[in-house]
Amino acid sequence: MNIKELPEIEYIIPGTGACAGCPSTIGLRLVGKALGENAICLLTPSCAVASMGMTPKTCYSFPALNICFASAGASGGAISMALDALYSKKRLEGEKPVVFAWVGDGGTYDIGFQGLSAAAERNDDFIFFCYNNEAYSNTGNQRSGATPQYVPTTTSPLGKEMLQKNVPLLMLEHRPPYVATASLAYPLDLYRKVEKAKSIKGFRYIEIHMPCCTSWKFPAAETIEVSRLAIRTGSWLLWEAENGKLSLNGVTAALAEGKRKPLPVEEYLKAQGRYAWLLKSPDKDYYIGNIENNIRRELEFMAGRAKL
Repeated sequence: MNIKELPEIEYIIPGTGACAGCPSTIGLRLVGKALGENAICLLTPSCAVASMGMTPKTCYSFPALNICFASAGASGGAISMALDALYSKKRLEGEKPVVFAWVGDGGTYDIGFQGLSAAAERNDDFIFFCYNNEAYSNTGNQRSGATPQYVPTTTSPLGKEMLQKNVPLLMLEHRPPYVATASLAYPLDLYRKVEKAKSIKGFRYIEIHMPCCTSWKFPAAETIEVSRLAIRTGSWLLWEAENGKLSLNGVTAALAEGKRKPLPVEEYLKAQGRYAWLLKSPDKDYYIGNIENNIRRELEFMAGRAKL
């Protein structure tokens, strides 16, 4: 398949309230194409809610329910089980809709993690999408568990001290049938993974890396380029695991196998205004060295995990 062969139908109607270059809108467009019209979307407080508009003239052409920040895990499982009950009583006919939650990193890594973990442990039948822009971007750019080390936010003005969590790996340890990571820079990889998740019953988790031009401080037209740099420097890894068997994908696999050299991470940092202080610091080499070492360790760890 090539990009021109993706379904032409759009479930995100033009004229949203999103920022120009918004990664959430781009990602949700691709996800909608893969899931099709028979889907129910759950939205926690996020840019995706703020940009949808006011009922009845929303920008989403599929059913979208606004739910509490911490409740995506519980709500996804509850709606799926309610549908099962209605089908068992012959009150609904046809194919069961795909239930999916569209949640930012704040609602995934932090506020909603307890419910997410419980849903994964129960193997509830829905897809949980984390769109990871590495901060609470909708409310002014506060740090989250997904914010990388050294990144300044309004709640870590001197730069975050600790590394970000690896929630996709934590989800894998819950042993659900499917876990994957994806990037907007590789839409066919994302589309394929959503199609695969759609075909599987049980809990499925897909995390999409989504550079935010507003909080990361880069031009709106460069969202995809920044996404691509994240992959090619090894700052974000592409992988999937089906029934516990993990495999690296695309550029990430080539980096792990030595078939491709990673780009210097400084190219990725230079593309983002949020790292401007680091690049001007007299300790720049120290910081970049630490980032490169962490990238290398993460890639080696995931490559080793894929061999199990």
